[in-house]
Amino acid sequence: MKRVILILGFLIILSCQEENKKKGLEHIESVEVQTIYEDSVSIRTLEILNDGSLAFAGSDGKFGLYSPADKKWVTNTISEDSLKPSFRATGHTSTDFFMLSVANPALLFKTGDNGQMQPVYYEEGEKVFYDSLKFWNDREGIAMGDPTGNCLSIIITRDGGNTWNKINCDELPPSEAGEAAFAASNTNINISGNKAWIITGGMKSRVFYTPDKGKKWEVFETPLIQGTPTQGGYSMDFYDKMEGFIVGGDYTNPDLNTGNKARTEDGGRTWELVSDGAEPGYKSCVQYIPTMGGKELITVGFTGISYSADRGDTWRTLSDEGFYTLRFINDSTAYAAGKNRISKLMFKRGEQ
Repeated sequence: MKRVILILGFLIILSCQEENKKKGLEHIESVEVQTIYEDSVSIRTLEILNDGSLAFAGSDGKFGLYSPADKKWVTNTISEDSLKPSFRATGHTSTDFFMLSVANPALLFKTGDNGQMQPVYYEEGEKVFYDSLKFWNDREGIAMGDPTGNCLSIIITRDGGNTWNKINCDELPPSEAGEAAFAASNTNINISGNKAWIITGGMKSRVFYTPDKGKKWEVFETPLIQGTPTQGGYSMDFYDKMEGFIVGGDYTNPDLNTGNKARTEDGGRTWELVSDGAEPGYKSCVQYIPTMGGKELITVGFTGISYSADRGDTWRTLSDEGFYTLRFINDSTAYAAGKNRISKLMFKRGEQ
């Protein structure tokens, strides 16, 4: 009897191992694209709020909120004097939604006590151009933009977004000539714990890093293509505090697939080109798929949707449908936004 029990136990273990192997082979094979919003608006930023609803802000002052439960949208437009700002950066805390405009003047709005969006930051200047916004927690957040002096524009809040203060250039690493950033998908900034990373692009493409919520800063080189205003890193994501990924390239030469994909395994200090000279070419947003151990990534751009199951070493095109940005709900579903639409992406798995 003991021998029979041991044999049965061994068979059960083998069966579990085989099942785990099968699960490891269940890579994404395809994606179903379901459009949930259409309008004449360019959308480059999305927020999945704490209650599961979806918020966006886009061009011509348009913004909106989607309830997945009843599949209904509430949209609106905002203007400041006669200006209809174009939004490419958004953020949220557990209680408030934020949206930050590009170009001059910079306008940052926050959900007010009466439910209306209220301005909490204003900056005017010929070179003002903000690109990305993120929060560490309900009290502390950061936004970054192109240099207006000899450093990046970085503003920080410590009071839940009610007030924002710009960091002086003497507290930041100096930017180099022609170094800026791309407001392509609100993924220039990535946050993990107290840390934050910022990817720049243009004549110089580097990673700015703070370990302590913006008090101290370092800057690291990347091997990405750079040297013209349209080249460099467009998007960055970190799976944890050590492993991260950058995509980009040159949106004016979208077929270029060299120097546009890089990975770090040491917290952003060094970067290695991967899949160099292979697909995909230019992309504007990259995101790790949740709960996949950092092995699986999705990247999107107006050129389509691509997928990697091996930490970015190789990629496969899932769809030619173009988007600017995406955010995951779970490991099989995401929202993506682009020109005139927002879609729900449902990824289908199967053995390869």
